[in-house]
Amino acid sequence: MLSARERELVSSELIHRLQPLSLRARLVVEGFMTGLHKSPYHGFSVEFAEHRMYQPGDPLKHVDWKVLGRTDRYYIKQYQEETNLRAQIMLDVSGSMNFAHDKRPTKLEYGRSLAAALVYLLLGQRDAVGLGIFDETLREHYPPRSALTWRDMLWSALEHAEPGGTTAIGNVLHELAEQAGRRGLIILISDLLDEPEKILSGLHHFRHNGHEVLVFQVLDPREIDFAFDREARFEELESNRSLVASPWQIREDYQGEMGAFLESIKAGCARHRVNRHLLTTETPLEDALIAFLTQRQRRM
Repeated sequence: MLSARERELVSSELIHRLQPLSLRARLVVEGFMTGLHKSPYHGFSVEFAEHRMYQPGDPLKHVDWKVLGRTDRYYIKQYQEETNLRAQIMLDVSGSMNFAHDKRPTKLEYGRSLAAALVYLLLGQRDAVGLGIFDETLREHYPPRSALTWRDMLWSALEHAEPGGTTAIGNVLHELAEQAGRRGLIILISDLLDEPEKILSGLHHFRHNGHEVLVFQVLDPREIDFAFDREARFEELESNRSLVASPWQIREDYQGEMGAFLESIKAGCARHRVNRHLLTTETPLEDALIAFLTQRQRRM
């Protein structure tokens, strides 16, 4: 069990500063997600659910011999059924993901923490999980595997993922959709700061191939409300362009453009039956994981 101080730590932005990355994932998942990712069906796997009376034909290896010794009755151990999910996590490491304000974690730090927690959760449930790291190209690709030893490999890749260059989300999604094997779950973690139609075309490619798609759109709160309070130089992280401006003079226009952009992403995802969640770097990681688990339970 986590102490009150550990729970406070996990709920704060400090979780993104912890090293190693594996500690962030363990604290989040073990502290808040234990027991949520369970199938409603009973089978014989490794997670105990309950007992039931022995029936002719049941494998003897599932008899609970300790209960037999105490009660002189034959009971079978029932377990939660394995989901056998194949998931591919896609993490955007383009330059724009390196933005942060007011000492918050960058979008990339938040995304790495979320991806690492998902890896821990999925592999802990005997699901297969893979990882893609991309900016304008697919920089690294690890196919889905279910072995627990795969966890450290994926965590290491996430730990060393550094912000890269420009964004080409749509192209990368199309590339991976061509490589993806049998149907599974695609999890995209990105700020989606690219041309909406190209992004939606890539997401539709996965849906057309029968994959389930879950998108976590991660933004800094200031990217949404533009609540800067003094004149500043605004730099585009994926180019060398910059602009000196008084925020209060352009805030209304900015918010209008951002609102239209977010609405186009939201509407497009709904049109293609893609489950999209808008997060900020202030959103507790456990809230994002609950969104994931809620979707999985609806699919079972």
